[in-house]
Amino acid sequence: MYYKSGNFEAFARPRKPKGVDEKSAYLVGSGIASLAAAAFLIRDGHMDGSRITILEASKLPGGALDGIKHPSGGFMIRGDREQSDDMECLWDLMRSIPSLEVENASVLDEFYWLQKDDPHRSLRRMTQNRGQPVPTDGKYTLSSRAQLEINLLSITRDEDLYDKGMNEFLGKDFFESNFWVYWRTMFDYYDWHSALEMKRYLLRFIHHIDGQPNLTAVMYTRYNQYESFVLPLVTWLKQHGVVIQYDTRVTNVQFNINPDRKVARRIDWIRGGQPGGLDLTENDLVFVTNGSLVENSKWGDHHTPATLDPEIREGSVWALWRNIAKQDPAFGRPDKFCTRPYETSLTSASLTTLDDKIPPYIQKITQRDPFAFNGRQVTGGLSTFRDSGWVMSWNCQRQPHFKAQPHNQIVVWISGQLDAEPGDFVKKPMRECTGEEITREWLYHLGVPSEQIPEIAAKSAICLPCIMPFCTAFFVPRRTDDRPNVVPEHVVNFAFIGQFAETERDTIFTTEYSVRTAMEAVYTLLNVERAVPEVWGSMYDIRCWLKSIAVSRDYERLELPGPLMAVLDRTDIGDLLRKYGVV
Repeated sequence: MYYKSGNFEAFARPRKPKGVDEKSAYLVGSGIASLAAAAFLIRDGHMDGSRITILEASKLPGGALDGIKHPSGGFMIRGDREQSDDMECLWDLMRSIPSLEVENASVLDEFYWLQKDDPHRSLRRMTQNRGQPVPTDGKYTLSSRAQLEINLLSITRDEDLYDKGMNEFLGKDFFESNFWVYWRTMFDYYDWHSALEMKRYLLRFIHHIDGQPNLTAVMYTRYNQYESFVLPLVTWLKQHGVVIQYDTRVTNVQFNINPDRKVARRIDWIRGGQPGGLDLTENDLVFVTNGSLVENSKWGDHHTPATLDPEIREGSVWALWRNIAKQDPAFGRPDKFCTRPYETSLTSASLTTLDDKIPPYIQKITQRDPFAFNGRQVTGGLSTFRDSGWVMSWNCQRQPHFKAQPHNQIVVWISGQLDAEPGDFVKKPMRECTGEEITREWLYHLGVPSEQIPEIAAKSAICLPCIMPFCTAFFVPRRTDDRPNVVPEHVVNFAFIGQFAETERDTIFTTEYSVRTAMEAVYTLLNVERAVPEVWGSMYDIRCWLKSIAVSRDYERLELPGPLMAVLDRTDIGDLLRKYGVV
C-alpha cells in the first residue's frame, strides 16, 4: 500500500489481484468503515460480492451514520456529519455508488451538484442574550499570545505531545476567544483533550481556516446521513451479493501469533443469543471496527431523560477490542479510550417541531425560512448560544431532513458540551433532562418569551435526548501506538478500520477517516496496484500558511520595517505576503 496524489493514480483501474478468487472477507460492524471496505473489495479488489459477509450486532446498518423515525412521531439522529471537498477517499468511493435520488448519477454527482446549487454558508454562527447577534461573530478574536501558542503547537514534534492535553500548550486568551467557540462546538473538543489531535487538526484543515466562522469550509448532504450515504451504499453492496448478517455480536478474533507472522484463525460470536463462530484460513480476510463513539448510546423521550451507561459488556465493540488486544501489544490499548465515560460523554437531542409556533424564531436567527421545504440550507451548519451554560449548539439542516418528514414539521439537532453543568433556564444538567426540559432551554436561548416557553415546549415539539458515553473518546490524550495500525506489522489476513485505527496525518471524527482506513486495509491485504489518495497536502503549502496568518489576525496586517519590506518587495515573497493579506 502506498500514497499518491494526482490524476494518474486517481483515474487508474487496478487489475485483479493475484489469488482474490480464493479469498473471502468478514467485516465486523456495518458502520461506514465496513461498508466502504466491502465496496473497495468489490470495485478495486475484484472480489465477488457473494464472498463478503458483514457481521452486525443490531438490526440496521450504518453505525454512527443513523437516522430513523421514532414511534412517538419525532425523528432520531444522534449527530450530524460535516463533509468537505478535501475528503479524498470518501469521494473516491462515492463516485462509484449510484444515487438513489438522481437518475444516472453517482452519490458524488448528486452531492457535488447540490453544493453548486446551494453553496454552504452560515449567516449567524453564534448568538447571545437570547437570540441576539454577537458583535464579534465572524472574527477569531485571538490575542497575539494565543496566536503564538497555536503556531508553536502546530510545529511541536508529535512525541512531545504524547499523553498531553492542549490546555498544557494553550492558555486563557485562547480559551476565551471566538476561535475556541467555533472549534470546540464543531469538533466537540474540550480543553483537556489531546494536544496531538489538536495539532493534526490545525495542519489537516489549515486551508479551511477562513471558512470556520461562516462554515463555508463544510458541506452537508441533502437528507440525513443514513438516507444520503448509507442507503445508497448498502443498496449497491446488496446488488453485488454482499451478505449482512444481523443480530451477530462478535466477541473475539483469535490469532496464531509468531514473531514474524500473525494470522487470524477464528471469529467468535453470539448470534441470536447463542454462542458460535467461524474457523478461518489465511484466505479469509477479517476487518474489525475497533471502538465506537456510539456504543452504549441510550435514548430518552420527551418525558424521560436518557441514561448514561458506562458499562462495557461482553459482546460490545470495546470488549471485542480488549479481547483482541490481549493477544499482542501491536493491537492497541483500548482502555486508554474507554475508561472515562463520564468525561467523554456527549448529550444530544433530536427535536421535531409539530406546528408553526417555533419556526419563526428559527427564521429570525438563521435569516432563512425553514418552512420553505425546498431542500436548501437553513442554519447553514451549527449555531451556538455563546453564553449557554451547557455550551448548547443546534443545527437545522436542509428541510425536509427525512424523506418521510411531513411538510408542517421541522427537524433540529441539538447538543450540549457541558452536559454536567446546570442550564440557564432549566437549572439542572442536560444529561439529567427530559426532552421537554431540553426544549425549554433551547427555546429560552432562541428568544421565546419566558412565559410562553412551558406551553410551547410541552405541545409544539417532540424532543428525544440521547447520551453517548464514548462520543469523544478518540480525543483522550494519547500516544501514537495507543491506536493500532490499520494492518499491524506481520499480520497476514486482518485489519483494524474506523476511528480507532491509526493512519498518518489524517484526523479522526470524520467520515473520511473511516473510509480512508477501510481503503488502506483493502489495498494492503489484497496488494491492490493503485495508490490510496494522499491526505490533502495543504500543510505543505506556503500559501495556506500565509492565509492562516492573515485570518488568525482577523486580517490585521503586520507592520514590517520599511527596509525589510523594500527587500521583500524585490522578491516573490513580497508579492505572496501582500496577496494573502499578511502585510
